[in-house]
Amino acid sequence: AHVVRRQTCTRKMVFEKRIVIDCRDHILGRLASVIAKQLLNGQKIVCVRTEGIVMTGSFVRNKLKYLQFKNKRTNTNPKHGPFHQRAPSKILYRVVRGMIPHKTARGAAAMDRLKVFEGIPPPYDTLKRVVVPDALRQINLQATRKYTVLGRLSSEVGWKYADVVNKLETKRKVRASQWYSRQKAVQRVKVKAIENTAQQLEEVNSQLKALGALH
Repeated sequence: AHVVRRQTCTRKMVFEKRIVIDCRDHILGRLASVIAKQLLNGQKIVCVRTEGIVMTGSFVRNKLKYLQFKNKRTNTNPKHGPFHQRAPSKILYRVVRGMIPHKTARGAAAMDRLKVFEGIPPPYDTLKRVVVPDALRQINLQATRKYTVLGRLSSEVGWKYADVVNKLETKRKVRASQWYSRQKAVQRVKVKAIENTAQQLEEVNSQLKALGALH
């Protein structure tokens, strides 16, 4: 396992091979707008921990909105849609799709660059993760305002895997903590070794500095 310090990600991101966004505590619409723009620019994006996304407004209000959405269907044949996704990752995917011209070749190619997951599955648990300041709840929502966690809403309307995701996330955090402890121990040994050999290498380092090899 791997512990990664979360970094920031803005609309003016530098193009990278792949960006892994930790979606926890991000506002759904704001996050989706940044993702949609980057996808259209050609960036590959992976969204993890989508069950931690938040929606502004109270839980009861958002649940009523979703239940009203569930009633919308094709009258003659419901198999034709619209399809009501329950999983947090699929809800995010659908919101992003609504911000992209997905029926064109350019839009379809952009959607192919997006991957969404609940939790942090391998191999993304060992990769650097970033956050989007423009969408973070702590920055963009007043502390007195109510909000709804997407994972809870999904569980109330039919998503059945919240317990499984929580169990896997607990195991991942234990592995990550163990890895971090090992890394700190290794770092302490390196620092101690450098201190112990400083006097022995003092003459060699002075010669290297004279030759310009050390600054």
